[in-house]
Amino acid sequence: MGRLLVPHTELIPPTNETPSREYGLALGQEVCGEKSNEITAIPELLRRIDVRGGVVTIDAMGAQKVIAEEVVRGKADYVLALKGNHEALHRAVIEHIDEQLEGDLKGAEELTTSERGHGREEHRTYLHLPAPAALPGRAEWKGLRSVGVVTSRRVKGGEESIEIRYYLSSLPVDAEQFARAVRGHWSVENACHWSLDVTFREDDSRVRQRVLGANITWLYRFTLSLLKQHPDRRQSLAMKRRGCGWSDTFLMEVIAALTC
Repeated sequence: MGRLLVPHTELIPPTNETPSREYGLALGQEVCGEKSNEITAIPELLRRIDVRGGVVTIDAMGAQKVIAEEVVRGKADYVLALKGNHEALHRAVIEHIDEQLEGDLKGAEELTTSERGHGREEHRTYLHLPAPAALPGRAEWKGLRSVGVVTSRRVKGGEESIEIRYYLSSLPVDAEQFARAVRGHWSVENACHWSLDVTFREDDSRVRQRVLGANITWLYRFTLSLLKQHPDRRQSLAMKRRGCGWSDTFLMEVIAALTC
């Protein structure tokens, strides 16, 4: 049974609001049909959510023209990861960015960030450029306005690794907003999916009944959101979950935090 959930398709609200990922919120979920997949389920999910004014980010599987059109129809913007599943387009974006890097980068914006911690040092460079008019199939991508590339250089234990990722976007050129969307998307893996696996052992679930599986998935995410909103940052999510089982008083603290 496949399940598509909003954390796979991150919604970044306007800058002055808190993204759903900060609270581990799943704004909706769609059970993939037995003969379907995420490509057909994502548009259905987007139609059920008010995405107006937000930025929807999706990984490479979701980089589809029909999905881009659905996001724009909902009066939102998109940042879609681009990989080899669109070989000609992927290659054209790479070639265009390489050409611009050799020139004056007219109309482009660049942002560099650095992070250190846990024995790791990481430097990221975000380059955001206007989408070229000659980009193959550009007219078929509703609202396409820009392309971007993120270069990550990571050093850990004396070893260096470099990763380069490319994107399509309906956003106007704004390196800071582009960086926020990209980082926000990948933080879902750490803040939500990893937490669900470690705290709730979701990946070990043996539930195969479709309706039951969908309901349990929703409950996991709702509970994770409650635990994340509890103000005590000294305890891990796993300990908070155990604490709810050990103490009715603590359980009510966690539930009450939602209304504070």
